[in-house]
Amino acid sequence: MSNFIHFGIAEKMYREEQNRITELFQIKYPIIQGGMIWHSGWRLASAVSNSGGLGLIGSASMYPDILRENIRKCKAATDKPFGVNIALLYPNLEEIINIILEEGVKIFFTSAGNPKTYTETLQKEGIKVAHVVSSTKFAMKCEDAGVDAIVAEGFEAGGHNGRDETTTMVLIPNVKQHISKPLIAAGGIALGSQMKAAMTLGADGVQIGSRFAATEEASSHIDWKNKITQLSEGDTHLTLKELAPVRLVKNKFFYDLEKLYETGRNAEALKETLGRARAKRGMFEGDLEEGELEIGQVSALIKEILPVETVFQNLLKEFKQAGYTDF
Repeated sequence: MSNFIHFGIAEKMYREEQNRITELFQIKYPIIQGGMIWHSGWRLASAVSNSGGLGLIGSASMYPDILRENIRKCKAATDKPFGVNIALLYPNLEEIINIILEEGVKIFFTSAGNPKTYTETLQKEGIKVAHVVSSTKFAMKCEDAGVDAIVAEGFEAGGHNGRDETTTMVLIPNVKQHISKPLIAAGGIALGSQMKAAMTLGADGVQIGSRFAATEEASSHIDWKNKITQLSEGDTHLTLKELAPVRLVKNKFFYDLEKLYETGRNAEALKETLGRARAKRGMFEGDLEEGELEIGQVSALIKEILPVETVFQNLLKEFKQAGYTDF
């Protein structure tokens, strides 16, 4: 069966019954691309949106003028909905939000901060707000804050993460029991069968990061993309809990951090070793030894760099083969 027929089947499924995520964001498939730093520029976001999902521009690795440029290029590359991911603890937050408002973006995914701070203000501007959490406690706070959707991310995920190390398999059904808002599962999802599992556990949709990191359209360095396809189980680890927990590839930089733990958990020493621009050095500039390399455990299942369109074709094919057809 051709990929085009697979797309036809999925589109028929979409027409028959939209779910809460597709209705909320006006997209074909309940698939959101994570707003990953140094990966999620306008090319990736527009390609995901053009494929029927929701593309997100990752603002955390962009200066304000670069963010504005990416938003404008994304608008030129797609007429489909897309959004911007914002870390609420980052500097220049007011300036970043004003740029996004000025450019007319209508979907915000927020993280790393209090969802009450901006949700109501943004919603008055006609913006849909989703917030990323790593625990049921914070999911309930999101519900109280009135967000439009909640992303619950298990600790399998790459990048910054929760301290409790709660897996997606445990987190999603627990969050589902305590909230009524649309729920998006994240962490450890790269296959259509994993998407089925998340939705069976109660999620309305999924957010996928690592699989989209290893795509042709991702803005990260080709050496880093190739490295992702070579990773195996156990090649990543959650560390830096004293500062902000992050899942990293075990490279020289990672082991330099680990050596500091042998002499005690000194946050200042960790900051000094971390330095500035380590993530850019690793993922954007391709320094695979001294750079910070953020990726999820599911990287062990990613064996090739693909175009976004092919990633979607595979996801939908696997999703159907897993026997779940009610979105």
